[in-house]
Amino acid sequence: MWFVMALFLFAVSGVQAQDAKAGAVLDAMSEKYKAMKSFTADFSYNEVSASGRSGRVRTGSIAVKGVKFKLNMVGQEIYNNGSEIYSFVKETNEVNVTTYDSSEDSQFSPANIYTIYKKGYQYKLVGEKSIAGKAHEVVELVPLKKGSNVSKLVLTVEKGSKTIKNWKITDSSGKSTVFNISKFGANAVLTDSFFSFNSSKHPGVEIVDLR
Repeated sequence: MWFVMALFLFAVSGVQAQDAKAGAVLDAMSEKYKAMKSFTADFSYNEVSASGRSGRVRTGSIAVKGVKFKLNMVGQEIYNNGSEIYSFVKETNEVNVTTYDSSEDSQFSPANIYTIYKKGYQYKLVGEKSIAGKAHEVVELVPLKKGSNVSKLVLTVEKGSKTIKNWKITDSSGKSTVFNISKFGANAVLTDSFFSFNSSKHPGVEIVDLR
């Protein structure tokens, strides 16, 4: 759930002078994603303690089409079909159903990580680095709201493709969660039904309707 929870924590606001170079990197990245009809990505993620100790590396995947998305993480699947959100927990064979609120989309949807920087963050370009022989630009974002549970977010963007390679979320206690994109596909062919939970594929599933 870290991927989704992290996005919930980013709901802050404020206005402050920004680093123009960092803004250019973020704007180019944002336009790249917005131009796609859909995309898919496989990723790995792990927690790192304040002392630098790394936890177990886990894997996940996400598929996005407009506001619709399907997120797979260890033990859980989350579907947004544009009307409802289904959160399925494999261990308990239970799915919670809530209403999707489009007015909250910019804050709460993992489909929009590429626009979240536009409100509530001070950002700056902190450097460049090479990953697998390709140049990447690193941008640090710090919440403007004091007392936020997130102390900073670091995005690494491939310079050529303008796509996100990895990001690191650090909370107020100094603990971080690091996400790395291992595979990315733009404009994948995804039917609308792909983003709906199919109860027939999960015999005996308990449906908890919270709408």
